[in-house]
Amino acid sequence: MSEPVLEGRAKFDWIVHCGWKGLCPRCGEGKMFSRFLKLAETCPNCGLDYRFAAPDDGPAFFSLCIIAFPLIFFVVWLQVAFDPPFWVHLVTSFPLLAFGCIFPLQPIKGWLVASQYVNKAQEAGTEHLWAQLHGRAAEKAPLDRADD
Repeated sequence: MSEPVLEGRAKFDWIVHCGWKGLCPRCGEGKMFSRFLKLAETCPNCGLDYRFAAPDDGPAFFSLCIIAFPLIFFVVWLQVAFDPPFWVHLVTSFPLLAFGCIFPLQPIKGWLVASQYVNKAQEAGTEHLWAQLHGRAAEKAPLDRADD
């Protein structure tokens, strides 16, 4: 399957489209997730193996930074400005924080996985190791191995 070469704005748009909708970053049609936050093993449409993906704690970090911190400022403002009883926070603040931090996790994880795929991201110097792990012949790059 030939993959389109994406540059600039088209690359960004593709990452956002596939990542936030949970679609395969190769074909844009198959589902990326088998459950809420569990990546599928392969794309049901094109067969892309998702073992390359390592979003780790990224979704939680972005969810906390983008959503939880502003909501915390709202909660503190609510407390300082109006000094409401505790039950008001139970009804407003806690549900806002819970839903605001949990629901964006899947789109953020999809965005990170799509970004890794489109940008061919991997840890520096691990090309040879990945090739061995995935049963492919390693293409020897000049700085791949120092012991040769």
